[in-house]
Amino acid sequence: MLIANALLLVVGGVAQVYAATTTTSGLVAQFSPIFPSTLPKATGVVTSYNPGPYDITTKLSADALKGYPPTWESPPTSSAEVKKVYDMIDWSKVPKAPVRKQDSNGNWVSDSDGDSDPYCWWSSTNCVKPKAKYLPADIHTCPASGDWGLNYDDGPFNRYDASEDDAELENKYAEPALYNFLAETNNQKASLFYIGSNVVNYPAAAKRGLNDGHHLCVHTWSHPAMTTQTNAQIVAELYWTLKAIKEATGDTSKCWRPPQGDVDDRVRAIAYQMGLRTILWDEDTNDWDMPAPGGGELSPKVVDGYFKKWVSNYESGKDEKGHIVLEHELNSATVNMSMFWLPKLQETFNVIPALACNGISQPYWETSFKYPLSNSPGSPTTTATSSKTTTTTAATPTTTTCTSGSYGLGNGDGYNGACCKDQSDCWDDCIGGKCNGPNSTKSATATKTTTNTLLTSTTCASGSYGLGNGNGYNDACCKDQSDCWDDCIGGKCNGPVNTKTPSKKSITETTTKKPSTTANCIPGTRGKKKGNGKTGYCCSSSDDCLETCRSGKCGL
Repeated sequence: MLIANALLLVVGGVAQVYAATTTTSGLVAQFSPIFPSTLPKATGVVTSYNPGPYDITTKLSADALKGYPPTWESPPTSSAEVKKVYDMIDWSKVPKAPVRKQDSNGNWVSDSDGDSDPYCWWSSTNCVKPKAKYLPADIHTCPASGDWGLNYDDGPFNRYDASEDDAELENKYAEPALYNFLAETNNQKASLFYIGSNVVNYPAAAKRGLNDGHHLCVHTWSHPAMTTQTNAQIVAELYWTLKAIKEATGDTSKCWRPPQGDVDDRVRAIAYQMGLRTILWDEDTNDWDMPAPGGGELSPKVVDGYFKKWVSNYESGKDEKGHIVLEHELNSATVNMSMFWLPKLQETFNVIPALACNGISQPYWETSFKYPLSNSPGSPTTTATSSKTTTTTAATPTTTTCTSGSYGLGNGDGYNGACCKDQSDCWDDCIGGKCNGPNSTKSATATKTTTNTLLTSTTCASGSYGLGNGNGYNDACCKDQSDCWDDCIGGKCNGPVNTKTPSKKSITETTTKKPSTTANCIPGTRGKKKGNGKTGYCCSSSDDCLETCRSGKCGL
């Protein structure tokens, strides 16, 4: 790419230079906005790619940026900054596609430009190859087999004020929760598409995203369907977001994603001249539509099903293509879903940022940043404390260093370090054959006295075996989970103790005490696969729940 000329812009009485570029491929020239000289310099950020170690503290400054339009509203087009950028665009290279209309429910008044699709309108035809020959094709997939292009829209996920509804739950997943999780999960990197309003309200999270080695791209100021915007509104939506990212991080993005994927050649041409390449996707989790603040009514089981299908299709050879799969850092539901599935995806796919799988190593105009095109697991992370900084290695745990007692049981009771077959064995996640999550504070052994009815067996009580009634109490004989209130383990039901006293015989035994799952979830649904388990009920998989099964319990 060759620098062809320079354009002068006067902002605040100071001459600024916009570098316009041209290519030998016939693409329209681009320019990189140079912001007002009064723009504060970014602090607390790296100035080149940082491979680690990373700060994984959980609290960030809540200070907002100042001097911006009202957040989450269509930004004004009348400012001198926006007008100057508008005047720099070669409008002869912007197709005259219509400004489109939506009704009050967000439906298109007209959803087609005709069979020829003259403006490559993605919302109508999923077109990704512009009809305007001076525009590059949209990036929308990973070309290499087995690549999973990791990306998140709508960030950075802002914290809620303590007085707001849902604050207690949502703040557990607000940033830096996801970024810390990525750093601790094989040092995973992603391409992040930021909403300008979110950056202004929470710049410290944008700084963390940059410092943790992620790509930062534009996702507009207020998240409108971009083909419904006038030319001037498109410029304003992009400019204010570029400026917010620049002030927070010191970098000027060269990548963007239109909300809802809504783009045509008119929008593409404006964005591309402003230095922004359009990035779309070819698979969609629809995670944004799950029940949570800002979400919809899609059952999390459906989203789980998408992930299961993608993994199954690749492992079976049915679909070995690379993909960019759309995800969001929007709310507790979307972040929780990603945290659950990412370790499983890493076992199946080559998970790398969406830009990296397309060979893009320099996503900013600032050339000091050059990102690797592969992931580098095991880089160290740092945790800052009031007295010192300690460094640990975020390596994948192995089963040679885990504690027995939970593997394959599906009790959801495995503490940190316990061996696990999958996530259903753990309080939290199973990563590399070892549970993460809370540490056990209980003693290793205990003596208990149980009273059981003995007929044909000296170790379990008859009356439930093979009946599938789901009513077997603790120590009842069982064929499988359908015989028990909770799980069937080693031919015996676990779960609640029967308080009724039929014919009895007292047995005293010394056992290794495991934390009781039923103390933390409600029995009666685990393993039944009826899809009726409400929040808090025990589960082995999401098939047991109305929503999802997480840590052996239905809900999020």
